[in-house]
Amino acid sequence: MKQEKKYILAKFKPFLWSYDLGQIDLEKDKKRIITNVLNLGTKEATDLLFKIYDKAEIKKQVEEPMPGEWSDKSLNYWSLFFDIQPQTAKHVLRHLG
Repeated sequence: MKQEKKYILAKFKPFLWSYDLGQIDLEKDKKRIITNVLNLGTKEATDLLFKIYDKAEIKKQVEEPMPGEWSDKSLNYWSLFFDIQPQTAKHVLRHLG
């Protein structure tokens, strides 16, 4: 498993460049990993992402995006891909007011 984790993190390294990969945990840090790979990743990286994480978990990260972490272009693309409307801060504020 340790070799598999090393392989996965090596593939994701370009998209997690500011993080110490030795400290990244595939389960605990999945929000960060999924967000960064969907925003910045290549087709190869996103294909790998869908192999290691459940599609429902990836979809959840698009539905409930980390504030300030998504480019509009990426969020729009993945929203169309999953056929969902993400809960953005603007969206939440509109429903509160």
